[in-house]
Amino acid sequence: MGTVYKESYTKPLPPDAELFSRKERRFARWRDRRNRKRTARVTTNAAGADRVLIEAGTFTAKFRDGCGIIRKAATGCRTLDAARAVLTELETRADKVRSGVRTAAEDAVIDHQMTPLGGHIAAYLDHLRTKRGKGAKPKVSPKHVANVEHSLSRIIAECRFKRLRDLSRSAVQRWVKRQLEAESPLSARTINARLVGLTAFGNWCVETSRLTVNPLARPPKLDEKADRRRQRRALTTDELRRLMHAAQLRPLAEYGRETVKLPPEQREGRRTWTKAPLTFATIDAAAHRARDVLADRPSLIAELERTGRERALIYKMLVSTGLRRGELASLTVGKLDLDGPIAYAALEAADEKAGRGADLPLRDDLANDLRRWLADRLEAVRAEARASGGPLPVTLPNDAPLFNVPTGLVRIFDADLAAADIPKRDDRGRSVDVHALRHTFASHLSKAGVSPRTAQAALRHSTIDLTMSTYTDPQLLDVAGAMDVLPSLPLDDGPHTERAKATGTDPRTLVPVLVPTADNQRTSGATADKTGCNGGTLSIAASVAAGDGCDALSSDVEERVKGLEPSTFSLGS
Repeated sequence: MGTVYKESYTKPLPPDAELFSRKERRFARWRDRRNRKRTARVTTNAAGADRVLIEAGTFTAKFRDGCGIIRKAATGCRTLDAARAVLTELETRADKVRSGVRTAAEDAVIDHQMTPLGGHIAAYLDHLRTKRGKGAKPKVSPKHVANVEHSLSRIIAECRFKRLRDLSRSAVQRWVKRQLEAESPLSARTINARLVGLTAFGNWCVETSRLTVNPLARPPKLDEKADRRRQRRALTTDELRRLMHAAQLRPLAEYGRETVKLPPEQREGRRTWTKAPLTFATIDAAAHRARDVLADRPSLIAELERTGRERALIYKMLVSTGLRRGELASLTVGKLDLDGPIAYAALEAADEKAGRGADLPLRDDLANDLRRWLADRLEAVRAEARASGGPLPVTLPNDAPLFNVPTGLVRIFDADLAAADIPKRDDRGRSVDVHALRHTFASHLSKAGVSPRTAQAALRHSTIDLTMSTYTDPQLLDVAGAMDVLPSLPLDDGPHTERAKATGTDPRTLVPVLVPTADNQRTSGATADKTGCNGGTLSIAASVAAGDGCDALSSDVEERVKGLEPSTFSLGS
């Protein structure tokens, strides 16, 4: 049989309290914030400090649940009769569990229905923060947790959900309709992302016995292709060269920018001049002036040149391997193998977006750049050790980051684009950002004749449609040249032309395009996945970084043979 009672708790003794004794017990008398007289018993804690014993204003129920465990539950009632009614309801629920009418999981769901939704969201976010992948690394990044919190808070507030029992599919569908009809509607991708986050939250509530079923499972998604707000474009070979050059010089050139007078309408107070923007035509001269300005600070010049070289190498690494920014930031010195027959970078499963891991082959010129970069870093560390009198390191630590990828790389990349005279958005409305370097990698693979299946493996995509429709920029593809491989069909020729084609004597036929010949060397790359299944052509077809154009990204490397690079170890099977 359960019981109801009022819990007691202690609080510090008010500073203006008056102590007195009654029947050998100590009491305190004081006035609260509303100037009302309060009297309570005084007790002493383990530290010897006096505290007043306060009785709760509401009753607590103590009962044995359906699993035989003694539990306490707050009734929220200030009267004894109401508290006993709540106790009766709790004991009735326990009897249903014991008799098998209701399961313990179903009974636990009832306890969560009255909890405000904010408490469940806070518990869900804590669950995401504590998830661990391989190697005890956080499985969910802090940025993703912040995005989930923002998304859930927005959609729950706009749908006016207060408790779990308020969640409904129809309310979410009305919310989607309102977003599409708004004056500034959300994009289909943003709406789908918020629906996915809400569905994941519902699934977690089911897993933790907060809900029996997820009322938000499988929400109808919008077509993102029909409402794509930001479409990325790939950079051409000439644009890549300019970007590398501008990125390498801009940190230093910022100190050599010329001053120009502002027009009268832009002057404010004493501000009558500004720095001239950097352009591709003026960046070399600005870097030269900066060396003269900073002539008495050679250490700063060396630091700026190192920063520019690192940024250019970051861009080259992204466009030559197809890595994402976060994946590149996870690479350490120990994950590079630059001394084997094929240089490669090992991407751990915990650091890859798909969670599979991969070994990424590196072009010879990129591997040479990385060797020089690591050698210069090691020499800088040794110089610091000599200056401090410490031991000279033999190698860099394996856990040292390969690059210092700044958090503001997006802003830095935009400034480098402007200095390279590369428009942020073209006449088609397509934009360029850091992730566009991955699109550039994919587009140059297709331009070089790499088969779609091989390009999919190099990009580590789950579907080939994602590789060909989303990550391939048609502007870089020679569609008109591809039409030239079709047979000629003159309208004024007679039947003898068809007989000539049937015998194979017509010079314009599809056979030379589809079969490798001495005059058609690139065809082997385009059909490598069909002809080299036993480690032949396929084993060297998966690592074209950027087609013919990317061979020129390094100015101190000999002219490379046009064709295909060796494949990754993870793609060999």
